[in-house]
Amino acid sequence: MRQASSADLLDQLRAVGAQRYHDKHPFHVAMHDGRLTPEQLRGWVANRYYYQKNIPVKDAAILSNLPDRDKRRVWIRRILNHDGTLEAGGGGLEQWFALARAVGLSNEEVVAETRVAPGTRFAVDAYVTFARTQPWLPAVASSLTELFAPDLMSKRVEALVANYPWIDPQGLDYFRRRVTLAAQDADAALPWVLEGAADPAVRDACVAALRFKCDVLWAILDATQAAYGIGQDS
Repeated sequence: MRQASSADLLDQLRAVGAQRYHDKHPFHVAMHDGRLTPEQLRGWVANRYYYQKNIPVKDAAILSNLPDRDKRRVWIRRILNHDGTLEAGGGGLEQWFALARAVGLSNEEVVAETRVAPGTRFAVDAYVTFARTQPWLPAVASSLTELFAPDLMSKRVEALVANYPWIDPQGLDYFRRRVTLAAQDADAALPWVLEGAADPAVRDACVAALRFKCDVLWAILDATQAAYGIGQDS
């Protein structure tokens, strides 16, 4: 019975991605098709930065609610991977700054957040609040957009290299790195959700959490498109 329930939950989680993941958003489709202007790409990088800088914040919130040491030891790697360390430096956020420079933005301009749309800020702040206030299992389940990310990251690198030759390819290292790290993160978190969501109400909460996360990513693109348009004729 438990194996059947886990399989059913996994199917439901994957169905959320198939229906609602942000790769289907018109702005995202236009980006991969090569139809965005340089200014629209800069708008996307700047808005997405607000999400990127809050990833370790939401992960710290989830970390504080995890029930045991073993899980915390696993989860804390997410924060270190994104923020880097004092000894090793680097991290995903530093690579996002490299992407920003590759599309023509300065670090100072990105950090100032003058390009961040109110809708982006609202959606990301809501996600951080969700991670901080929800039970740990649905909060972990909300991270499982990572199930769909590796394939998307590979396609994104190919699309950006092919369609935007003015972007320095070294600025795309964030996406290359996430192909591996997103898969590792999903492999660690998915068993917790499948094993822990035995109760139907908890399963529903986990599916709803992943749906909410997809809505957050979609809302960021809605806000970006509203602020910067989409395509050459926008």
